[in-house]
Amino acid sequence: MRPPLALRHRSSALVANYINLRNRAGTTAGAAVKADAYGLGAGEAVRLLLEAGCRDFFVSTWWEAAELAFLPPNSLSVLHGIGPEDEPRPGVRPVLVTPQQVTRWKTSAWAGEPCDVMVDTGMNRLGLRTQDLGCLDGLAIHTLHSHLACADEAHLLNGKQLERFLGVRQTVQAERYSLANSAGVYLGRDYAFDLVRPGLALYGGIPRTEARGEIQQVTTPLARVIQLRHVSAGQTVGYNATFTAAHDMPVAVINLGYADGYRRAFSSLGHARFEDLPLPVIGRVSMDLVTLDATQAPGLQEGDWVELDFDLEQAARLTGISQYELLTGLGRRFQRSWI
Repeated sequence: MRPPLALRHRSSALVANYINLRNRAGTTAGAAVKADAYGLGAGEAVRLLLEAGCRDFFVSTWWEAAELAFLPPNSLSVLHGIGPEDEPRPGVRPVLVTPQQVTRWKTSAWAGEPCDVMVDTGMNRLGLRTQDLGCLDGLAIHTLHSHLACADEAHLLNGKQLERFLGVRQTVQAERYSLANSAGVYLGRDYAFDLVRPGLALYGGIPRTEARGEIQQVTTPLARVIQLRHVSAGQTVGYNATFTAAHDMPVAVINLGYADGYRRAFSSLGHARFEDLPLPVIGRVSMDLVTLDATQAPGLQEGDWVELDFDLEQAARLTGISQYELLTGLGRRFQRSWI
């Protein structure tokens, strides 16, 4: 039985975004595929990126790494490092983030195997402090990472982190050095080093204004019409009666809601389309249902599929919800497919 919700991903857009980011960076480009490739489905996204030439992938946990066991050896890194109960997998590198993790790796059965390391240059999240770098002696460091805190805006910390990372590069020997995420790619090639790690922009997000016109939308949610109903002038629609019909109007009820990641913030702000005809969202978004003004789509019938407008930059501006949250919040009831 086909689910009444679908996410349609464009393979060509994902590949084009990867190539654009790699070309702009002027160096090797990996791919952050954590959180199930930001909600799109990691398995197929990774296969497409492999075909496009990507050889470096990043997940958060060893549980996520196990889902990508088909990857070639030494192409996957686990960003959260190695905890006391984690079981490393052959050919997968931890990104060590604390002195305790460094000690754990050095005293494990994997001692001497290549690993990655994260150094904190100003974000104060994961990563070794610069004063702790002495603990790295004896490690076979494949890639030394840091992470930009404010790359999506013009912030003084960007330059400070670059300067600090340059200093770390002089101190710590590694095969490669990596600083830039999606937004960092657009800060210029000084930030690119040997490897960039885009995530959001691969999947259609616009991390900085420079990406407009270059990054393509990848995913579109679709939902089925459950019911068409007539609402008379003066009647209200949905919870809390936030929408009142100014005239007699047809209303379409679709099988979608905030339980699927179509957030309540889209209430009376979002839009859908049927055969390129506009269907504005009216009233409150419910857990499983959204109501649409079907006035401009007279041919719409129960059982028809409608497309939700899901341009990430515009949706974020409209709702006040970050592009990251909009993508990763897309729920399990969607049938995901690549075209």
